[in-house]
Amino acid sequence: MSNLRNSVRLIGNLGQNPEVKNLNSNSKLAKFSIATSETYNNDKGEKVTETNWHNIVAWGKLAGIVEQYLQKGKEVAIEGKLTTRSYNDKEGNKKYVTEVVANEILLLGGKN
Repeated sequence: MSNLRNSVRLIGNLGQNPEVKNLNSNSKLAKFSIATSETYNNDKGEKVTETNWHNIVAWGKLAGIVEQYLQKGKEVAIEGKLTTRSYNDKEGNKKYVTEVVANEILLLGGKN
């Protein structure tokens, strides 16, 4: 049950091609975002679609798979954990970023 404490599962589409960096330690880092959408009927009976964007980070071999197979528009399933980090912007203001660190990625949508 402890594996459920910080677990995220998302299915969505990439908003842009992944940004992949080769690090000094012969490791890779991939960053990309996916959109998830939810459709419902509001009080007036109108169909409403809400889209949320999620920042995804993949490391090592998984980043290599992202680099090789993922591109803008692809549908993927992501499993990972939520992390929050902070940094100071150019004006010295503290900013916070929440990301999903992927530990598993499943390519969906068939062959292209």
